Amino acid sequence: MDTTTEEDEVADIREQIFHNTVREHIIFLLLFLLLYLGSFALIGRFRRRDREDLFSTDDDEITVYRISLWLCTFSLAVAVGAALLLPISIASNEVLLLYPNSYYVKWLNSSLIQGLWNHVFLFSNLALFVLLPFAYLFTESSGFSGHKKGVMARVYETFTVFSLLAFIVFGMTYVVSALRDPERNSFQALFNLGKYHLPFLYSCVSFLGVLLLLVCTPMGFVRLFGVVGQVLVKPNLLRDVNEEFHAFNLEEATVRRKLANANINIELKSVTTIDYAPSKLCTGLEDLYQIRPTGKGANGHESVKLFERLRELEAERKSLDKQRSSSALQRNLVYPVAMLLLLLLTGITVLLVVQNTLELLIGIKAVPLSTRQFTLGITSLSKLGPLGAALEVAIITYLGVTSAVGLYTMPFMRNVRPQRRKTSLSQLIANCGLVLILSSALPLLSRILGITNFDLLGDFGQIEWLGNLLIVLLYNVIFGTAATLCLVNKFTATVRRELCARLKALFDYSSHLESSISSLSKLAAGSSHSHNPANGHSSQQQQQQFGGGETHISQRVTNNNHQSHHQDTPAVLISNGGPEHKKSL
Repeated sequence: MDTTTEEDEVADIREQIFHNTVREHIIFLLLFLLLYLGSFALIGRFRRRDREDLFSTDDDEITVYRISLWLCTFSLAVAVGAALLLPISIASNEVLLLYPNSYYVKWLNSSLIQGLWNHVFLFSNLALFVLLPFAYLFTESSGFSGHKKGVMARVYETFTVFSLLAFIVFGMTYVVSALRDPERNSFQALFNLGKYHLPFLYSCVSFLGVLLLLVCTPMGFVRLFGVVGQVLVKPNLLRDVNEEFHAFNLEEATVRRKLANANINIELKSVTTIDYAPSKLCTGLEDLYQIRPTGKGANGHESVKLFERLRELEAERKSLDKQRSSSALQRNLVYPVAMLLLLLLTGITVLLVVQNTLELLIGIKAVPLSTRQFTLGITSLSKLGPLGAALEVAIITYLGVTSAVGLYTMPFMRNVRPQRRKTSLSQLIANCGLVLILSSALPLLSRILGITNFDLLGDFGQIEWLGNLLIVLLYNVIFGTAATLCLVNKFTATVRRELCARLKALFDYSSHLESSISSLSKLAAGSSHSHNPANGHSSQQQQQQFGGGETHISQRVTNNNHQSHHQDTPAVLISNGGPEHKKSL
């Protein structure tokens, strides 16, 4: 009887383990499908849909293009999953603390989160070292010469080139690892790809990603303020938007009339009449954009400038129209709250970095290398409880957004930056690779800076350079200093430029005054050393010259004072509305 009971218990345990495993894989599959669909929609928004991407109407070319696009979508889905690892883990821990006995969160456990980290690490390596290089080589392949053209010929060529490339990369990895750790330099380690070479290679890539985040994130702090200012409607302080809108409309009508009367060879797609009503004044821009100068010269150069000015006026008109149509609540509440929120998140991030640096120096906090198995739902990771956990999730998300914004504002990203409906497949592959590197390094960044105390699970916590105290400490110091300097430069740039302009004007005025006084003294000295007193007419003439020079110098001093007075006069008092008023501001 006891034997039967024990066998039933063992069977129940095995059945429970089986059901838990099936449930976890179903959750992973649903999460991956959700991320894949979102990534596919995002790529579809940016990819180019013309014959230049499909190359031809051949079915083989279309098949190659679709396979490469699917691999890019898979890599982007993995990148988004890597960025969401820490927020999901922190939120899961707090949910289990709040509802420990709830039936609806029984599926949320440590095994599920641990498996999620392991799957993301595996797929990150797969996408970064296999899928993305294969997708690029597959699109560039054409098949070996002498073989029948088709998809399989291109597959053979891609595998051959990829194998040679992988051999070179792993050979270089073996050499670097042998120089770094001679004790592991053995013949068996050469073929130990899964346990040694791939983790070491991923450790090097993650280190490069963390260094890239060190540059991108402080720049993203500054740039994000400008992005929010472009998206949201600013308050109309000391401005008459309606007056500026009508002024831009009149100037736009003048530019269009100049284009219509220009003495150049033009082609019009269709002819529209200009209505000077403010509501209909800017509706015919598409027809004017069809004008193209066919000859070179002064007229052609003037028409190009007019077209550029026309596009600038259209952008200004849209901005002013957006401000006119926005509500007072949107202008006066949403924009200030958004700016204050960004400033608050940035300030909290810098303070957390400073606190983490001091704790590392004192020895209160250890390096972020994971040395123990974390159990979910035991204790809260923040001293503030759920509120602190929500703040950690918000800061980690904020770091991810700022790093992406900072990356795409870099000068070297100008040719790779995706554009809507204009991004080629090779550019998509490059962007997916960069985003994957950044998102895989985001959990490491959050742990290094001390944003959260959640341990890096799986192989993420076994990256060796995380145990180097000098690297972690220097990273915190450089990050905090760079973020502080970027913010100070952002909010004091206008004041510094105005102070420099005023000091320069004051220095110019002082130099002119000194030169005038020196000229006056020289003329006075020359008249006093005159050696011909008998000639009254000559001395009288010299006195007249001296008096004239004095009058001339006094006039120069008066003019300089008058010019300095006009330089110190604010530009707001000179211009009164219209585009000139906007430029002076």
